[in-house]
Amino acid sequence: MADRSTAAVGVADEGGEAPPAAREDDATPDGTTTDDQESGTAGDGNPPKDTAEGTEKTEDGAEETAQAPAVDADPQPAQAEPDPDPQPDPEPSPRPAPRAKPKTSAPDLHSGHRLARRYQLAECVTRVDGFSSWRAVDEKLRRAVGIHLLPAEHPRSRQVLAAARSAALLGDPRFVQVLDAVEEGELAYVIHEWLPDALSLTDLLASGPLEPHEAYQMASQVSQGMAAAHREGLAHLRLDPGAVLRTSSGQYRIRGLAVAASLRGLSSDRPQRQDTEAIGALLYAALTQRWPYEEDAHGLSGLPKGVGLVAPDQLRAGVHRGMSDVAMRALVNDGATASREVPPCTTPEELAKAIAGIPRIRPPEHPAPVYQPPAFQQPPQPPTGATRYTVAGPSALPTAPPPALPGRTGSALKWAVSALLIVAIGLGSWQLADAMKSRENHSPRKPPSSPSANQNPAPPPSTPLTIVGVKDFDPPPKGNGSETPSQIGRVDDHDPNTTWETSWYSNAGFGDLKDGVGVILDLGSAHRVSSVAVNVVGDTDLELWAAPQGTTTRPTTLDGFQKAAGGSGDQKVTLKPSGQVTSRYLLVWLTKLPVDSDGTFRGRISEISVTG
Repeated sequence: MADRSTAAVGVADEGGEAPPAAREDDATPDGTTTDDQESGTAGDGNPPKDTAEGTEKTEDGAEETAQAPAVDADPQPAQAEPDPDPQPDPEPSPRPAPRAKPKTSAPDLHSGHRLARRYQLAECVTRVDGFSSWRAVDEKLRRAVGIHLLPAEHPRSRQVLAAARSAALLGDPRFVQVLDAVEEGELAYVIHEWLPDALSLTDLLASGPLEPHEAYQMASQVSQGMAAAHREGLAHLRLDPGAVLRTSSGQYRIRGLAVAASLRGLSSDRPQRQDTEAIGALLYAALTQRWPYEEDAHGLSGLPKGVGLVAPDQLRAGVHRGMSDVAMRALVNDGATASREVPPCTTPEELAKAIAGIPRIRPPEHPAPVYQPPAFQQPPQPPTGATRYTVAGPSALPTAPPPALPGRTGSALKWAVSALLIVAIGLGSWQLADAMKSRENHSPRKPPSSPSANQNPAPPPSTPLTIVGVKDFDPPPKGNGSETPSQIGRVDDHDPNTTWETSWYSNAGFGDLKDGVGVILDLGSAHRVSSVAVNVVGDTDLELWAAPQGTTTRPTTLDGFQKAAGGSGDQKVTLKPSGQVTSRYLLVWLTKLPVDSDGTFRGRISEISVTG
């Protein structure tokens, strides 16, 4: 028998397709072998067990009939009536060929078809190799979902369902989540998240290579996610630019974990090395906008033929040297050599550590906003009958003054106005001097030692405070004690593109399971706190709580804090205490979550800063 890959063996064991030799020799018009149709297993040259046993029993019975002696001692004469039920021919009949069972085919699916009275198909995205992928609508939760569909009798249906259920148990937010895996009637289908606001890496690279910081974020998040998957025994094996999505919040998500390979019957003897090389190819493409092999693929041009694998910083100017070296270390197994004398990365975990060792790459500074000068406003029009003056200009002539009053009338009027002004100035000066003298005689003198005893001291200037520690906060009895602790360091890493996000809930009130979750800030010692600025993603309700002055250990329950301020917003929320607050431990408490793109609810915080 010809050798088969690991995937082919696994499929055959689960009722999958037969070896290639069997398909070529004994194939029926519908593409399956006779043995496959009869027993549901791959043909191995032997008849099915139940058919073989039945044939043996028939032959044994025929031989017994032929050898059995006559029991009737008084046989009938030759002219007797013929027996209405003659005995069969004592010679065994030839073994009939097994009849092929008709293969169940999937119904004709189209837009508008409903599955499980809940999922309505909207658009077919892929149709290849016996399965199809659809964008659909979950009418119960009113959200978009993705569906992989294949006939229940498909050779890989069981393998796909098993892979989907294993991926669903991972629960890592860096992957597109599998929501359900069902075999129902003639169909088997896998339901997964649909991210309408996300763009694939293929779409991002269509306009050019990524910025160094963006390429760093992509490689770091993808390698860390795949390292977590391999620790649970899961591999991707089809990690290409179309499998990596970037959401509007800057997070990268991986789709098709284990399921994409199962749908196509892929397997590997070294899954960790294969996924590591795939991440290296993604990083190479992100830095250069070229595919690191000679063949064009995924909308990208390949490398020049006969040149070999060239380091990214030698292929394109301006590429970050550290990221170029990491990409070469991931691709070293195909004949490439790293730019420095360092060992290759053979697992996603080693690649994640290598990326983390690169000096921090700062995000590009956004250009200062350009403020347009306001449009020229016409001066107000003078009232009707008023004298109109023109604006002075290079060629404008001076306006003629109004004509003077004629004769003695004008002169008398000038002297009268002058006299009135002199009298008014004199009276005002006398009244001012008299008031100042009266105040000096009646007001008590203040002691010179305390000139500002009754004045309020000016508040000290506001200064930023250093956060020495952060901790996720999900207190019992309603909470389980932690809320995505692996991401908590992102709230004070001074990188607005990274976010700490809560778990997902069914409504904005935490699924009616708890009152809220939050982040505890440790200032190192007690400080006066004037405000706390929180950058959030989506419309979120927040509260600021502070531990009482003198608290030296981090509280573990909400009773250990006192509420100081509240606010809400969808970008930057500033929480200012109404009174004076002096504390070492602060709690940013989320009380209402925004809706996510997949219809669930989760909170996200990118940065927190404290001002004293």
